[in-house]
Amino acid sequence: MPKSLCDHCAQSLEYPEELAGQSTACPLCGQTTTLRSGDGVPRIRIPKPPPDAITARNREPGTSTAVADLANRLAVNIETVLIGKRREIELTLVAFLAEGHVLLEDVPGVAKTMLARALAQSVGGSFKRLQCTPDLLPTDITGTSIFNPKTAEFEFRPGPLFAQLVLADEINRATPRAQSALLEAMAERQVTADGVNYELGRPFFLIATQNPIDHEGTFPLPEAQLDRFLLRLSLGYPGLAEEDRMLERFQRSHPIGTVRPVAIAEDILAAQDTVRAVHVDARVREYVARVVRATREHDAVRLGGSPRASLALFRSAQALAAVRGFDFVLPDDVKEVALPVLGHRLVLRPESRLRKATAAGVVAEVLDRVPVPTVTAGGMGR
Repeated sequence: MPKSLCDHCAQSLEYPEELAGQSTACPLCGQTTTLRSGDGVPRIRIPKPPPDAITARNREPGTSTAVADLANRLAVNIETVLIGKRREIELTLVAFLAEGHVLLEDVPGVAKTMLARALAQSVGGSFKRLQCTPDLLPTDITGTSIFNPKTAEFEFRPGPLFAQLVLADEINRATPRAQSALLEAMAERQVTADGVNYELGRPFFLIATQNPIDHEGTFPLPEAQLDRFLLRLSLGYPGLAEEDRMLERFQRSHPIGTVRPVAIAEDILAAQDTVRAVHVDARVREYVARVVRATREHDAVRLGGSPRASLALFRSAQALAAVRGFDFVLPDDVKEVALPVLGHRLVLRPESRLRKATAAGVVAEVLDRVPVPTVTAGGMGR
């Protein structure tokens, strides 16, 4: 079979001759690439689909559903500030509608904070920002009880976590003690203070940022906390044309001031309920479980995906399908969100890292090895 290289990540692909010249999503980076002749040893094979198979390439365009319309309105609104990052914006909305949380890991200055601010202003919900520093205390995050001399009683003053959208900027600069204050809120949507449980309002969405380059004065997130982030995303640098448009748009004023709400909290809650109702066939559900299990059995991996990872992959695929206007999940949806969901959850063996193995490579190999179920027009096939 002919071989091709991904236009974006240079991943080597092998594909059937009849797919030559067609566009496909790279199993490694998720970007759309054109299959053309190239050199390199193939590591990922793109199999020939059955004649009646439904794939991401031949699936009928999504309908104008309430969730798809909401996601499009939010994405267009955020793009007035964040130029040329439609896929990253879409995945952030996937996490929001799947009731998860996002870790933005990238170098300074690529608009990680701006993405969170633009999303908060687009929804019109309450927004609080935590600037994480080594002297940040858990009570600075969750809140504390203050003595009221008028009533002679202690009153609880809620902290920044009591908001619908929370930005934890440079989360790895906070100490592990402060980082742990986020765990209960992320997993259970509640805060415990002085032995009393305080429920967090819905929707509750946490966006955390961290710089993977500068490690001085930082505290790496433990695996238990990384596992609570639904997705890990990287924005990356804009292209030349996008950066030129950014300079033009920012010449006179910052566009964040012009972002107006295009949705309300009730719209988000209704969309989250709809996402849970997106149909997932039993074979596709089993495919999700097999993909996660394969990460645990991979030779290069010391710690694979947890059952929480299976739930995250399942829910993210539902949300991606809903955002694109579909009411059912394809294996292609699972593949597209596999790296953002699983990449930060895998712990590689030391000897594997010495051989330059990466979590992205492991996920790509797993997707290549696990048999993909076929969805046909008449339902699930073989």
